[in-house]
Amino acid sequence: MSEKLLTPIEIGLTAAIVAIEGNEPVILTASAGGGGKLAGLPFGPFDAVRHRTFEIGLRAWVEEQAGLRLGYVEQLYTFGDRGRHTQPGDTDVHVASIGYLALTRPADNTARAPGATFEPWYRFFPWEDWREARPEMIERDILAELTRWADESERPETARALGRKDRVRLYFGTEGAHWDEERVLDRYELLYEAGLIEEAQRDGRPAALARKSIPRLGVSMRFDHRRILATAMGRLRAKLKYRPVVFELLPGEFTLTELQRTVEAISGRHLHKQNFRRLVEAGALVEPTGVMSTQTGGRPAALFRFRREVLQERPAPGLRVRGRR
Repeated sequence: MSEKLLTPIEIGLTAAIVAIEGNEPVILTASAGGGGKLAGLPFGPFDAVRHRTFEIGLRAWVEEQAGLRLGYVEQLYTFGDRGRHTQPGDTDVHVASIGYLALTRPADNTARAPGATFEPWYRFFPWEDWREARPEMIERDILAELTRWADESERPETARALGRKDRVRLYFGTEGAHWDEERVLDRYELLYEAGLIEEAQRDGRPAALARKSIPRLGVSMRFDHRRILATAMGRLRAKLKYRPVVFELLPGEFTLTELQRTVEAISGRHLHKQNFRRLVEAGALVEPTGVMSTQTGGRPAALFRFRREVLQERPAPGLRVRGRR
């Protein structure tokens, strides 16, 4: 009896490294090797000999390759689907990538390796930025195409709890449904399934190949990296509400305006100033330093710092913000 050859598996570690620069959420990208044009998230293999845990391995190669010493790190998900950027019958090593969310402060990310740069994450997900208004591209480039795609399916999708029309309505907040900023991955996956983004065409998805043209919906990334970034964005937006992770992105001392702008940048939502400050005060998340900042461009503003005692006082010290629509 002939032995069945098994496809070799490699464990990769992929990091969505987030910082705030100029009131914008940015992620570290690395240019592709071998002359490739697509940028992606920093990626490295897990070395079981050198590294005792996945996280130790992640921290080690990020510091080695990108010149960054990471602070907050959280494992997201293991991405191992075949067919997203490989085809059945491939005999090359199949990579199962463990995605991570990592946060860093501006003062910690000055040393960057060649080819590594921080870019605004809304370049890759422009439909997620609602700080000024509902993005025009949702109506102009997305909903009409999604509606046509949903109308093509007459039979119920037995493999899914929700049909196409219901998913369009719930994920994109149409027909009176609420826009849930945490559903970043759901929206991305819906666009991929409908063949509306470049990755779907590149991966040979039938819905994408059937289209004469694909709208320009953000900047594509190599492999599954935009999917991993979508997962990281949704996780961080959710974390804001029940963990004080926002302070991992701020300097040790900050103004309340800087705190609000950072929360708005991550959530993609505009927040009412007075309501936000009442929420911060009620949550007892910060305390005044007694020092005034003169770097605001206007009147001096009080500086605050994170009050770490809140971690012992209650189990979910986050910012349950409500955006203004």
